[in-house]
Amino acid sequence: MTPERHQRILALLDKRQPDLTVCMEGVHKTHNLAAVVRTADAIGISDVHAVWKSDKMRVSGGSAVGSQNWVDVHGHKNTKDAIAELKRQNMQVLVTNLSDSAVDYREVDYTKPTAIILGQEKFGASPEALELADQDIVIPMVGMVQSLNVSVANAVVLYEAQRQRQLAGLYDKPRLSEERRQRVLFEGGHPIFAEACKRKGLPYPQIDEEGQIVASEDWWQKMQMTKDAWQNIDD
Repeated sequence: MTPERHQRILALLDKRQPDLTVCMEGVHKTHNLAAVVRTADAIGISDVHAVWKSDKMRVSGGSAVGSQNWVDVHGHKNTKDAIAELKRQNMQVLVTNLSDSAVDYREVDYTKPTAIILGQEKFGASPEALELADQDIVIPMVGMVQSLNVSVANAVVLYEAQRQRQLAGLYDKPRLSEERRQRVLFEGGHPIFAEACKRKGLPYPQIDEEGQIVASEDWWQKMQMTKDAWQNIDD
């Protein structure tokens, strides 16, 4: 890893907001999935959630342009499980929805741990999401349309969240765990070795202050061998 890349990854990690996230509920168009993840990365979000219609659905390519490599996407089989996980993390759960109880998205305190539910492109959030969410939010409009594209709505709300968090100083000091930082530094700075570790079942090594791998001689030897070869030695 070059010093320049190391510093760029450190700068990214220093701004990450582990208690701000979005959950895509049934969002299925590839360009929307990718755009949501790309905005999340730009805002400093480390994790996003998704209720997938199919096990085959994934965020890849398109307008994500590599953002999916820096944001962890957590899939859920249903809305109930997704929201339960978000609330387990003590997040207030907001849902974009035009209703009598909805408040202007700018009136919400996003300095609190927050998750934003983004409904499906055509039908919006499900009745279950509306029931389980803590608050409906709305983006005011004065034209003929009543809703924005889901990825655009996501960006509008997240940049308000970023604005509030910057004013509150939440971007001023690192907030990710050291374990998470080490993982991202290794996967982002040494992707070939990271892929080899996954393939061979090797643990990730530590990354030092210069961005270099710190590992035992045994680890380096196993890195140069096939998985079957070094497992036979261990046995």
